[in-house]
Amino acid sequence: MYVSTWDDFEKAAERLYLQDPVKTRYSFSYNHKRGYFKVKMTDDDTCLQYKTEVSQDLKKMEKFINHLMRHMASKEH
Repeated sequence: MYVSTWDDFEKAAERLYLQDPVKTRYSFSYNHKRGYFKVKMTDDDTCLQYKTEVSQDLKKMEKFINHLMRHMASKEH
């Protein structure tokens, strides 16, 4: 499912991650030919995607991934 705004994607993806951090995966891709960035987060049951042609959204994506990394680092294993 594609999410229409970055803010909605970010909130939904964080909720998805917090529900089951071990099962959740993230991927990021850039299509040079078509000129868009795509980010995807899935836990195999739910798949969230966001696509943008605005390169400034890359900073938002980077900030979000750093936020998730802090979540991952703070968990005790």
